[in-house]
Order: sequence, then C-alpha cells, then structure tokens
Amino acid sequence: MPIRLSQTLLSVIAALFGVQTEANRQRDFQRHSPLPFIVVGILLIALFVLSLVAIVQWILS
Repeated sequence: MPIRLSQTLLSVIAALFGVQTEANRQRDFQRHSPLPFIVVGILLIALFVLSLVAIVQWILS
C-alpha cells in the first residue's frame, strides 16, 4: 500500500526536527522506495533555504 503524501510530509518534517516516533519510522522503512521521502525532503530544505534568503534580503533592504 503506497504511503499518502500527507504521511510522507509529516514523516519528513518529524525527521527534520528529530522527533519521529518509532512506529512511524517502522512504517516508513517498510515501504519499497525511499524516493518520495527524498523528494519531499529536498523540496522542504530548498523551501527553508529560499525563505531564509528572502528574509535576509527583506531585512537588509
């Protein structure tokens, strides 16, 4: 059964903050492909970096 986008998003956010539960970690590692987690992780980190750049540009202007 494929993991839903909302589950993937919440799992990646929890992992980024280091608060992933053991049950969710087990569920995530039972999936066949790590690709959805990698893609969502890259997108969230890119969004975070771009928001930091925008905030700094706004402060300095």
